Amino acid sequence: MMRAALTDLPLILDRVSLSAGATTMLDRLNLAITPGAPTLVLGPNGAGKTSLLRVCMGLAAPSAGTVSWGGRTDRGLGRRAMLLQKPVMLRRSVAANVAYGLAQAGCPRHRRAARTEELLDRVGLLGLAARPARRLSGGEQQRVALARALAREPEILLLDEPTASLDPAATRHVEEIILMASQSGAKIVMASHDLGQVRRLAGDVVFLVRGRLCEHASAGDFFDRPASAEAAVFIHGELVL
Repeated sequence: MMRAALTDLPLILDRVSLSAGATTMLDRLNLAITPGAPTLVLGPNGAGKTSLLRVCMGLAAPSAGTVSWGGRTDRGLGRRAMLLQKPVMLRRSVAANVAYGLAQAGCPRHRRAARTEELLDRVGLLGLAARPARRLSGGEQQRVALARALAREPEILLLDEPTASLDPAATRHVEEIILMASQSGAKIVMASHDLGQVRRLAGDVVFLVRGRLCEHASAGDFFDRPASAEAAVFIHGELVL
């Protein structure tokens, strides 16, 4: 009998808290991340967006509560990848950066050259394969980082404000890659501070305030019929107190 393939979905947070000393980053969160369109995480500065992504990735263990991926609670297993706001580029060529990601993902050596080419083509950087990665623009480096993350063939791709420091053209390129990854079956969970971006990408919105889950709704409901006063204030660009 064939064994069923492991899945990381649904991703369930059950009364999850995360603290460091006297500081509470996440406060008794109940959240279910399921397959489908991208989930965008919103909230004012210090709301806990990055902390939530780190817990979802398995990089941070909750101070209280449980996290499960497809019913499993082992943080070390799974098909997950995370992209930081400012990616780290190895002191190598663009192609070698992606090949490194493939090696880390366990891709056989004889397949790496072809897969590197495929991934660079997917992010629109095939023509820059031989260029030193650290000499690329910020937007191009972010696309290299996306190619490296996609090398893992993640079921869940976690993105921490990947376009925060990019110009509109670079932002558009990155958003197109994110949407292509979503359409290919990856579950996108992405923190953003850009309401326009959330409208363009989100299937559902997770809205955090001071580490608490203030609202989780479809994008349409969140923007058209916010259920909380905090969300209504945030949508209108006002300070959430």
